[in-house]
Amino acid sequence: MSDGVGARRKLASPTLAMLPRVSDGLAFLYIDIARVEQTDTGVCAVTEPEEGQVYRTYLPTASLACVLLGPGTSITQRALSTFMRHGTTVIAVGSGGVRCYGALQPTDRTTEWLERQVRAWSDPATRLDVARRMYELRFGEDIAPGTPLESMRGIEGQRMKALYRALAQRQKLRPFKRSYDPLDWNAQDPVNVALSAASAAFYGVAHAVISHLGCSPALGFIHTGKQQSLVYDIADLYKAEVTVPLAFSLAHSDNPDSEARRKLREDFRLYRRLPQIIRDLQWLLDPEQPDREDLEDEEEPVHLVDLWDPKSGRVRGGTNYGDEVF
Repeated sequence: MSDGVGARRKLASPTLAMLPRVSDGLAFLYIDIARVEQTDTGVCAVTEPEEGQVYRTYLPTASLACVLLGPGTSITQRALSTFMRHGTTVIAVGSGGVRCYGALQPTDRTTEWLERQVRAWSDPATRLDVARRMYELRFGEDIAPGTPLESMRGIEGQRMKALYRALAQRQKLRPFKRSYDPLDWNAQDPVNVALSAASAAFYGVAHAVISHLGCSPALGFIHTGKQQSLVYDIADLYKAEVTVPLAFSLAHSDNPDSEARRKLREDFRLYRRLPQIIRDLQWLLDPEQPDREDLEDEEEPVHLVDLWDPKSGRVRGGTNYGDEVF
């Protein structure tokens, strides 16, 4: 191959700088009763509303952070591979986007933030510090270092009850009680239906952000014991600001689950929630980093894989160190 041809091919190859970041994405897309497949021109959702009628809706795979696959959905291997190449997290969910059964995430993530997460999670003192910063984000005020976790949970419970009471009075509803019965979904009141649907969609987005940073969704700082513990931690940061007021605004809706997802998607676009979640998660794991407003724009060098050394720390992989052995 001549040098000119090789140079042209190198210039034409995609680089990390060309790929969209998760913060530029369209948050999430919920699909049900459809077949997701790859065609010659892209990934599309194929539906057949009536016999003999076939509709193909092409999906913006390069700008989707998360795809929620509901009941009646199938996906081909080629389409799934395309999502993985574009860094899109694919999650299997229940009807209406409620309940998460499992997630498939890209494997090309650096472990930089995972290592920071493990260091913070593995030490009880630093884990409590992260939990305290999470409550500070939720309450919008400083909490004294060393405050017991039980006290912070008690404050959270009181504030959520007060929030439910105030929103119920605003919508002229009876005192609200949170309930969730997946076996009797249609019998629940619109607020509970909307809150479940919006929360499930938010869980999907939080899972996508965690996967994008290469962190483990199982290592939570407040929640524990589940594969989505950190997902619940992150989603709870915005519950009082986003999902709960949204659910109460749909108290008189005829289709609260669908409207909750649509309005939540609009909220993510309008207020740029994805960049906010990324910055908040990075700050929670490492508050010594620069200001949260600057974190999103940091570009770190990405290597295929590094090697661990007990004295030197990281050393570059893919290198023959044979001459250094004595």
